[in-house]
Amino acid sequence: MTDLVIRPLVAGEENLFDSMPDPLPQLRQIAYADGVAGGGYRPENTWVALRAGRVVGRAAWLLPPGAVGAPWLDRFDLDAEPEVGAELLHAAHDALGGPGLYYAALPAHWRRRAEVLAVVRAPMEAARLAGLIERGERLRCSWMTGTPLPASSGRYDFRPPADAAEINALVARIAVPDVLTGVEIARAVGGVDLATDPLAWLGDATEEWRVARQAGTPVGLVGTAGDACYPLLAYLGLLDEAARPELLAEAVRVLAAGGAREVIADVDAHQVAVLAELERTGFRQLRARVVFAPSNAPE
Repeated sequence: MTDLVIRPLVAGEENLFDSMPDPLPQLRQIAYADGVAGGGYRPENTWVALRAGRVVGRAAWLLPPGAVGAPWLDRFDLDAEPEVGAELLHAAHDALGGPGLYYAALPAHWRRRAEVLAVVRAPMEAARLAGLIERGERLRCSWMTGTPLPASSGRYDFRPPADAAEINALVARIAVPDVLTGVEIARAVGGVDLATDPLAWLGDATEEWRVARQAGTPVGLVGTAGDACYPLLAYLGLLDEAARPELLAEAVRVLAAGGAREVIADVDAHQVAVLAELERTGFRQLRARVVFAPSNAPE
């Protein structure tokens, strides 16, 4: 590795970052130059590994303006052996105050796709060599307008919550929500746990929330957001799992009635039953995100 140069970018070197061909062009990702223009990517938080003047590794940490947390590794591409990637990460970690979270964005069903595995093995191994360990996987799913929704059985009725207090009371009774979309951003940018305090991130407006009831008894709660970066199911939690199919469908109807052409939902990969119900509702997987964290980070 004697000819290897590892360094941060300087202002005006956006083209150097982009000189490395995108190894996963099928992923929806913000362009690096757009991220710089928006203030989330910064040259001093972007590192490259150059061999004979060619970029063979690149890593960009993201921190949106106004965020209360630390930058997280958002882009990490490698066209070299894992040891090169690990050296790049070690150098950046030393400059940035230590290792942090890495959200590795991957195409849907990546484990079954040999051409994707050939691309991602090296950077994922480099992350491990740099002291990061896998801490779970989240899947992003999408429903598109025109996809038919399951018919209602009539067992449940749906209404907006009376007020924020009703939402908070139901959230307190739901141990593990089914769907939390944007939970990583809420934590990193706002310092908010979307699972336990969704209104702190989504705001106090309750018009796009729905309470599912059976015979007058609440059995589930969903919060949608039609004016986020995408229309999305921000929060969905249940007190009775039998209500999951119809509460999902009702949430999509709320957003579609508001003009949404696409609805986004994130789910933990280990929640197999929730993922299956999303797919029965017409959602299709868009991408996966594998979370890496320092070995001493709390779960």
